[in-house]
Amino acid sequence: MWKVKPPVYFPMEMRYRTILESLVPPDPMSQFLLRRGSPDEEFPDLSRNHTWMGRILTAAMYRRQFHRCTHSGVLFDDVIRPGLEEPGDWCSPASVGCVAGDAESYILFCDFFDRVIEAHHGHKITSQTPESDFNCNNLKGGEDLDRSYAVRCEVSVVRGVEGFCFPTHCSRGERRELLTLARRALQRLEEEDLPGRLHLLEDLNQDQQRELDFDPPSDSQLRIGVARDWPDARGVWVSKDGSLVVWVNMEDHLRLVSTRDDANITEAFKCMCIKLQKLEDLYRELKHPFTWKQQLGWVSSSPADVGTGLRIRVQLKLQHLPKHNHLQDVLKRLRLCMDTTDSPALYCVSNTATFGLSEVGLTQLVVDGVKLLIAMEKRLEVNGDIEGLVPAQK
Repeated sequence: MWKVKPPVYFPMEMRYRTILESLVPPDPMSQFLLRRGSPDEEFPDLSRNHTWMGRILTAAMYRRQFHRCTHSGVLFDDVIRPGLEEPGDWCSPASVGCVAGDAESYILFCDFFDRVIEAHHGHKITSQTPESDFNCNNLKGGEDLDRSYAVRCEVSVVRGVEGFCFPTHCSRGERRELLTLARRALQRLEEEDLPGRLHLLEDLNQDQQRELDFDPPSDSQLRIGVARDWPDARGVWVSKDGSLVVWVNMEDHLRLVSTRDDANITEAFKCMCIKLQKLEDLYRELKHPFTWKQQLGWVSSSPADVGTGLRIRVQLKLQHLPKHNHLQDVLKRLRLCMDTTDSPALYCVSNTATFGLSEVGLTQLVVDGVKLLIAMEKRLEVNGDIEGLVPAQK
């Protein structure tokens, strides 16, 4: 491959431009031909796939999506790759097993994505716009969790930025432009509201990464493309008072995190709502609003985060409840999940769905569920029975 480039000040440049340009080899991507078999030949083996993708995708559905491609080049095989790389197992909660390469994916492959979203979130997609509620005053009881059990809480929100591909599909240039946008918006936030500092990930030492609870990219993230060119154009903004952390270009364009060591969910939620809405206004002024779809709400790379993009996590000290036979049934009824942590007696409880309820509704769901789990733990401590506390399906 070679080019003939005329001197910058060559006086005959205009006259000979067409000749000079004809000597430049054409862009190879313009002649790219993807050689694939028929949809039936390419259909993946899903017999041992336990993700929602594996449960929902059929050969007929695959045939319908096979020849479709978004304007930025996202194919249906790109969408389902995460579920093929990580098929899950039958005894664990099902993951979605798919990602959107861009916002258009949710429209072009809606026949598939809508089914995954409905199955994962347990809520039907309708023509109505999802409900939104950031009024912190509507949240009840989030400030008085029993501190003997509730150790810490975290409220986080993910957002995609309009006009850019999502991390699994974006180019280096897009990623760097997203970092520039984030730098401008966060600088405005510092000047007007909340002092802080943006750190490039490549500049953080191991102690700083550990302090921010940062984990290096997993093998799965590397395989599906989320961590391409790591750590180029990745950053983290930390407020001076430590109330807010904003991750840039990680698994999503933006991830805002508010953490409280006193497990005060109300204050963490309030901080998140105020700063998120402020940041949303700043991005809109920069002509790149957050990505919104009328029937889905806020959308980002994962269907597991559509709607609100909101996650509420509470760390609980539990000794007896994790061993109870009915725990998984209780969690399913509460629409919560429970994960282990590095500490053997410390568990992280969070919401499983982000779609179908408002921001306040989801947070209230977690608050009420955590209080019930604590009540069950107290009952088990005195060898009591928790059958009477088991709730109806939320």
